[in-house]
Amino acid sequence: MTAAWQTVLLVGLGAILFKAAGPVALGGRQLPARLSGLVGALAPALLAALIVTQVFGGDSELVLDARAAGLGAAAVLIAVRAPILAVVIGAAAVTALARAM
Repeated sequence: MTAAWQTVLLVGLGAILFKAAGPVALGGRQLPARLSGLVGALAPALLAALIVTQVFGGDSELVLDARAAGLGAAAVLIAVRAPILAVVIGAAAVTALARAM
């Protein structure tokens, strides 16, 4: 087995152990309400951080390109409560148009 596969297996095992740690530590008890609210806010915050780093992140500087235009279009479409399919298609179209220019 190569070192790469050993690393993959080790990381996979670590992920499984990390996911199992929560239920094992809680032992069937409910999370406190304050902590439950924090856990609920983590997913949208993490998603927003991933989107921002993928859209604006460069090697060492801020990048403004067609992806930013697509993200702006998606934000506008979400603000006017467009269906999610329209948001995705609209953002893709604006990004493609910006890249074509």
